[in-house]
Amino acid sequence: MSSSDSNAAASTETSRKPVRRVWVDGCFDMMHFGHANALRQARAMGDYLVVGVHSDVEVEKNKGPCVMKEDERYAAVAACKWVDEVVKDAPYVTTLEILDEYNIDFVVHGDDITTAADGTDCYQIVKDAGRYQECKRTVGISTTELVGRMLLLTRDHHIRGSRAVKSSIQGVDEAAIASFSQGSKPVGALTGIAHYLSTSKKIIQFSSGGEPKPGDRVVYVDGAFDLFHTGHIEFFKRARELGDYLLVGVHDDQTVNAIKGGNFPVMNLQERVLGALQCRYVDEVIIGAPYSVTKDVLEDVYHVDVVVHGASDRPIDIDGRDPYELPKQLGIYREVEHPCLGLTTTAIIERIIANRHVYIERQARKAKKALAEAEAEQREKEVKAACHI
Repeated sequence: MSSSDSNAAASTETSRKPVRRVWVDGCFDMMHFGHANALRQARAMGDYLVVGVHSDVEVEKNKGPCVMKEDERYAAVAACKWVDEVVKDAPYVTTLEILDEYNIDFVVHGDDITTAADGTDCYQIVKDAGRYQECKRTVGISTTELVGRMLLLTRDHHIRGSRAVKSSIQGVDEAAIASFSQGSKPVGALTGIAHYLSTSKKIIQFSSGGEPKPGDRVVYVDGAFDLFHTGHIEFFKRARELGDYLLVGVHDDQTVNAIKGGNFPVMNLQERVLGALQCRYVDEVIIGAPYSVTKDVLEDVYHVDVVVHGASDRPIDIDGRDPYELPKQLGIYREVEHPCLGLTTTAIIERIIANRHVYIERQARKAKKALAEAEAEQREKEVKAACHI
């Protein structure tokens, strides 16, 4: 090898930066944009993001029952566009052994304390080893908050608009939910209604920012996409396979409530938009898309080549018309099937209803645990402050 070749190789070797492998772990129950925002921040701190997801058994032991099953939670995390690798059945208390096994440089967690069943800090070991960093927690959203909304059947989280329709929850037995907002108050400190307010910065952070390239086939899908779950993910995945660029229309709160009734949507428009944007199969979102597909939708944002809808659903607009009448006339309408057709937002709510007392107890336990964690967090802050004096 010549000296110039040696110098070039040495220069390349020196300029090549080591890959920083980051670890995040959690339950990721009802995977929402708050989870996704933590993963986005963690990924920005390194080059490769490994996410450990706890099993149902571990979560039950340390936190209480999950709404979503572990396979659903694994799939939801894997679909987040900032995640590079998922580790199933990760330990609830993060150990140095698991970090070394996956060649992890450091752990990232939100700026709050998480404790195990015995009250110990789940990250104390990695904190003591100097392999811990914090990101900002997203205020106003949590799995506990979402379960609380369903238990209380409230619409306080909706973004107000012109329509207000009172009707029962579509597909859910009214008798089963009649007592939810009467008598007993299954609310602890964490089951009141929070109001998440999104900003243009947050939407930009979640957006991919890419435009369709010349010749790309643009696919359009629309819906409420409430409580973003693996049914939505599988639908997006199969729709995306029919083209090169996936455009997602998300209906506003009043439209969804007028069609579905009850307290739908469980998440407001801003929350649902962020939920869709974090998915790796989604390229762009129309915020507040019309329920019926119009010429404007097909031509004004991008030229849409194909409109896709799920095979199991036959929606009707408020005026009784088929919302896909225009794309059907144009011959660009397609239907897709996927393995999670049975998993819907209604099915998730039914899980809560069927196990109402279990989830009320869970909410109470979590409220008590959260108070203990807040006290521990305050003590930790006081110790840090004392060290700086």
